[in-house]
Amino acid sequence: MPLVVFNQKGGVGKSTITCNLAAISASQGLRTLVIDLDAQGNSSAYLLGHAPAPEQPGIAHFFEQTLGFSFHPLPPSHFIQRTPFAQLDLLASSPRLDELQTKLESRHKIYKLREALQALASDYDRIYIDTPPALNFYTRSALMGAAACLIPFDCDDFSRQALYTLLANVQEIRADHNASLQVRGIVVNQFQARASLPQRLVQELLDEGLPVLQPYLPQSIKVRESHQQATPMIYLDPRHKLTQAFVALHQSLAATPAAST
Repeated sequence: MPLVVFNQKGGVGKSTITCNLAAISASQGLRTLVIDLDAQGNSSAYLLGHAPAPEQPGIAHFFEQTLGFSFHPLPPSHFIQRTPFAQLDLLASSPRLDELQTKLESRHKIYKLREALQALASDYDRIYIDTPPALNFYTRSALMGAAACLIPFDCDDFSRQALYTLLANVQEIRADHNASLQVRGIVVNQFQARASLPQRLVQELLDEGLPVLQPYLPQSIKVRESHQQATPMIYLDPRHKLTQAFVALHQSLAATPAAST
């Protein structure tokens, strides 16, 4: 089941959450794929240890192929590369995604990612999709092709206001393009348990009946080390409190039904 990690606000931890959940899936023996749709390529660099080289196959090459005509187009699997971590593959990002966007929109290629996900469904047990911080062509493509989305939330008032717009956008895409799309839940990130503001904001979300997932991901300097070493937390420090929170969140996602919000 493809899972989109999406928030229109930047800096809320989309790439970190995507890669760490994917790494946990892979560490448990599940065939796992990360699709990086953000031109910044943070997920790609996190999993590879470097920015993908322009000549390396990736998601931009896949979309470029859809703009041409071929009797024998390459399958989506051709554009996937392995990461250093067993069972974890990557459909890497590229800065060229920005320049391709207008062409893809004008040629009405919005459902090509959905077709790719359907073609890859039998190859992977888990597919995680990282998205740019905008409701653009790539984010819409992901939401139209996936079964569920996960919403990272950092605890400030700006994030809370953006959350309502985000949920409305998901509802519109579900109504118009993807009736099976569900909100898997809201992931509270960088949570400070001893600070009053995060506690108040999260409680207000709960009081409104929004699908806030447990556990909340604690604030930790260790995640910066994880980024620097290009090693997801489950491989860097399996016993760390943040790692254990990611593991518990992974288990919660497997057990929690999708929300209708």
